[in-house]
Amino acid sequence: MATIISNSPEETLAIGETWAAEVQTGLVIGLDGDLGTGKTQLVKGVARGLGIVEPVNSPTFTLVCEYDGTTKLNHLDFYRLQNIDQIIAAGLEPYLSPDGITVIEWFSRWTGPWPEKFRHATLTQTGENERRIEYEDSCS
Repeated sequence: MATIISNSPEETLAIGETWAAEVQTGLVIGLDGDLGTGKTQLVKGVARGLGIVEPVNSPTFTLVCEYDGTTKLNHLDFYRLQNIDQIIAAGLEPYLSPDGITVIEWFSRWTGPWPEKFRHATLTQTGENERRIEYEDSCS
């Protein structure tokens, strides 16, 4: 497991940009962490790294947003969903095998099999602006 410390929202964006440079089609990035730990900020960085210029916001109420960049980005949020049955009923399961990449906030609500190409990250607030980002890839 790797650990990165971010000391500001700008650093969290930069981490997301770095991750975007490494992505391969079919990758799913699952994010977990309390409210306000920087999950959406990290997704904004991934989007910026993929050349997406439109605003990126957490799809808490829409459940999914799709963006076209150098690679298609699917941004999902499972916060309002309580379990795998609700995720499947909402029609979100196909996003776990994306034709681009998928980033899912509140991924721990998914209890089914993890995707083949997968990065799981947990964000923890450790100071006013400091965040610890621990992540592991499926191929590690």
